[in-house]
Amino acid sequence: MLVLPDREAAEEVAEVLGERFGVDEEPRLVRDALAGEDDAEDAQWLVVLRDEARRLDPAELNEFVAGWEGWREEP
Repeated sequence: MLVLPDREAAEEVAEVLGERFGVDEEPRLVRDALAGEDDAEDAQWLVVLRDEARRLDPAELNEFVAGWEGWREEP
């Protein structure tokens, strides 16, 4: 799971993931409101991807998503 600061960044990351990492399944975008916040401005966006075969290198994903001020988290 990749955590991004806004929807635009999440959409860009999801688009580039397939090109850069050869992701077969389209990633899912999920809005994650911060606890206690109702304002849409205070939401993070998650890019959820499945990697059951463990083909994706966590360090590479961290470096990749950092370009959009995001980070990788284990589900």
